[in-house]
Amino acid sequence: MIALVEGTIVEKNEGEVILLTGGIGLRLVCSMNTLAALPPMDQKCRLFTHFSVREDAMDLYGFMTREERDMFRHLISVTGVGPKSALFVLGSLPLSDLRLAILTGDINLLSRAPGIGKKIAQRIALELKDKVTKDALASGVSVEDIAIADMEAPAQDALGEAMQALKALGYSPQEAANALKGAKGQAQTADEMIRLALRNMAQKV
Repeated sequence: MIALVEGTIVEKNEGEVILLTGGIGLRLVCSMNTLAALPPMDQKCRLFTHFSVREDAMDLYGFMTREERDMFRHLISVTGVGPKSALFVLGSLPLSDLRLAILTGDINLLSRAPGIGKKIAQRIALELKDKVTKDALASGVSVEDIAIADMEAPAQDALGEAMQALKALGYSPQEAANALKGAKGQAQTADEMIRLALRNMAQKV
């Protein structure tokens, strides 16, 4: 299995890049986010890869980060989501926003990607919530912070749901609480509060 590729960028096209490595030009299919993050032509770059073999094609997919590749693999594990649709989903949102949409079950946000209807968006949120949670655990989020969202979410108001989602994404309780102070009076739903809280934190960086 090809885990990553390093080479010189010799061509960029819509949805793909060609890297020259070891005298061979490799075509890698990429998301819009990865294409936007690539260095200029004739510069070297390293891409994490996923190799797909089907009856009618063999494709190599390239991603700027390991996290984006992992999310791609999560997405194609969902029934009804193929590689093309998975790339559309990845390209429609920053990775952090995509994780948040899955954790909060934001069907409207997930269904903005081309070819992703409400039913498939619901399936993505339902089937990937646990996988996204495991990814958060692997990055150092505490078990308690994530478990509370599953155990107590039905009993929480919008503010509580927003707090749980922010903690599951890795923010400390204090960081989440401070960011939500300004959002509470400006938003009614948990999703609106989360967006305002993230905006508040981004402005402080």
